[in-house]
Amino acid sequence: MDKQDIFGQIDGIEERMGTTYAELGALKKRIITLIEENKRLSIENQQLRKLIRQEETVVEEPAQRTEEPVQLPGAGYDNLTRLYNEGFHICNVYYGHLRTEGDCLFCLSFLNK
Repeated sequence: MDKQDIFGQIDGIEERMGTTYAELGALKKRIITLIEENKRLSIENQQLRKLIRQEETVVEEPAQRTEEPVQLPGAGYDNLTRLYNEGFHICNVYYGHLRTEGDCLFCLSFLNK
């Protein structure tokens, strides 16, 4: 076997390994995207089930008053608190995005004002 043949084989192997490594990196990014989407959908599904249970509880309770509830000046704050508790960001940085990693310091500082 000639030295050129050996180096040619090594170059071929190195090129195939580089291609395989690039494919592996692309596959890894796709898996990360799928895992994040799965987590987001699981949280959203959990929140929707929670809302359905709350609505079923409200429907089962007999209506005792016929008048419309009066919205107090703090109703906007209460709505933002409800949104945050349902798992959404209310801060100006990520407003409306689903919270996937627990509490957000920006949202909490906004609620504590």
